[in-house]
Amino acid sequence: MKRQPRLLCPLGLCLLLALPSAARSDELTLNRKDTGYRGIWYMNQPSGDEYVYKYSGGLGTYCADHQPFAVYRPEVEKTFFVYGGAAENDDRRLWHMISYFDHKTKNVPRPTILLDKKTDDAHDNPVLTIDEAGYLWVFSTSHGTSRPSYIHRSRRPYDIDAFELIPAMRQDENGGKPVDNFSYMQAWHQPGHGFLCFFTKYNYPAARTNMFMSSSDGVNWSQWQRLAAIEEGHYQVSAVGQRRAGAAFNYHPKDKGLNWRTNVYYQETPDFGTTWQAAGGSPLTLPLTTVENPALVHDYRPEGLNVYIMDLVYDGHDRPVILYLTSKGYESGPKNDPRTWTTARWTGQAWDIRPAFTSDNNYDMGSLWIESDGSWRILGPTETGPQAYNPGGEVVLWVSRDEGQSWTREKQLTKNSPHNHTYVRRPVNAHPDFYALWADGHGRRPSPSSLYFCTRDGATYRLPRTMTGPMAAPEPLAP
Repeated sequence: MKRQPRLLCPLGLCLLLALPSAARSDELTLNRKDTGYRGIWYMNQPSGDEYVYKYSGGLGTYCADHQPFAVYRPEVEKTFFVYGGAAENDDRRLWHMISYFDHKTKNVPRPTILLDKKTDDAHDNPVLTIDEAGYLWVFSTSHGTSRPSYIHRSRRPYDIDAFELIPAMRQDENGGKPVDNFSYMQAWHQPGHGFLCFFTKYNYPAARTNMFMSSSDGVNWSQWQRLAAIEEGHYQVSAVGQRRAGAAFNYHPKDKGLNWRTNVYYQETPDFGTTWQAAGGSPLTLPLTTVENPALVHDYRPEGLNVYIMDLVYDGHDRPVILYLTSKGYESGPKNDPRTWTTARWTGQAWDIRPAFTSDNNYDMGSLWIESDGSWRILGPTETGPQAYNPGGEVVLWVSRDEGQSWTREKQLTKNSPHNHTYVRRPVNAHPDFYALWADGHGRRPSPSSLYFCTRDGATYRLPRTMTGPMAAPEPLAP
């Protein structure tokens, strides 16, 4: 990666420049221990029908465009994770939380409260990445431009007890500017190269503009690159492969409104952001601004289908595989069935697009794993839950041994749950003992939300909502 020159700014001055006036206080970074694991409950857009909202529930690991939530590091045998937590007496007050699972003791510590985001909006959930020296980096996102964003780094490697605010600055044609507002952050760290971040900037110029930036040290960042700004903009999901980093995304047609999103696109960089290309190597001129362009994977507009991008993974040949869901419209309920989970695999010559299975809501988000033996695994809430046709449901493991041509329903991980399980997330370098992370919550009214994880074999555990000591064992769910 091309290393970025340092901006000559004394640390104290940079800190003052980088922080909005409301945040220039020791009160921002809390570094406090919590009493247990509680997730945020969130809703979006009342619908005036039996489903109550466009989407809602326990969204502590929301949304698909935030990555990663968890990272396994073999050096210390721990999986570190962040989530959108809830205040002790308010299921809708967002706290940014960080913790870890100790693979040696099979216990978790009390989570650390990093900050109070001062909102009830789960779009402000944090994401986590870890640098090669073991420092934990937490990116605190914002939904749009009305609230500030923050970057924190742990004071010690592999330690969740204390974090410091990073005075991040980005290069700009007029000098340097604070990195103090970003949405839908996806932060990846590549040893020897640094940080690669895909994110969204609102009204820049599209309502949701796909962006990219890089940094060798997390403090001094490159100029922002606009990746795509087609009509009303996009939702993108990114990943890092062996020799490339890329993003899959949809777009909002200008004449349809932001609840309509369609098409699948893919773009990648083989050189850490210097150049960009389609899957087959066709060069791309940025930002993409036309509906028809070389990055197009499939045109779903003539089929009248909405597209919800869930995940992007690189296979053993370092080729992209995209996981997404299609439906007939944005409203909850059977009228927009089927909600079809679909994979698009780049073969080296073309996109191989195949339906997998169905579920009952547009926001039934799951993740895709590609194992060393070539098998594909999807974990997601595809079984109807207690709040049918609301986001989430019961979590199911699906397996394909022929690159998505057929799928076997291998195991149901949760059953007879009081609340829907939502947003099943894949850790970076996932360990078999902490294979996925998610939350639950009532689909139609505010409720407490718990956090869960499972093993590769499907054993499922609930993180303790109340702790009396410094460490505790997660609670196993009945098989």
